[in-house]
Amino acid sequence: MLYPTIFGENLFDDWFGFPTERDFRNIEKKLYGKNATHVMKTDVTEHDDHFEVAIDLPGFKKEDVTLTLENGYLTISAAKGLDRDENDRHGKVIRQERYSGAMQRSFWVGEDITEEDVKAKMEHGLLTLSIPKKETPKLPEKKTISIEG
Repeated sequence: MLYPTIFGENLFDDWFGFPTERDFRNIEKKLYGKNATHVMKTDVTEHDDHFEVAIDLPGFKKEDVTLTLENGYLTISAAKGLDRDENDRHGKVIRQERYSGAMQRSFWVGEDITEEDVKAKMEHGLLTLSIPKKETPKLPEKKTISIEG
């Protein structure tokens, strides 16, 4: 049946405002966008004297990961590619689901943190960072001035 172009695929698409199956198909993509599979999944744990950051980087080696600290932002970059010659020796790729490419994520750690303060460890595709807590200088207490007279 043909509908006027002011209607979508169905005359009753938006009349009632109820969510449809189409709205739930890609629900996880609404949180992270279309590149949800390429996001570095991260857990941050606070301890008394430091923060611990655990980042999932499955399939990455420590040579593939770069940490930089600039203007108070700690940036984690990871990049890996597939060697095309290696694929040709093993046959034609029919389906490829493992990620190859580059991804990056930044965290504000404060301008008082230096490269020597951050401890990093990569083991079994899990990057673990230990970032110490630095005391921020306390602002002076607000004082009132008395007026004489």
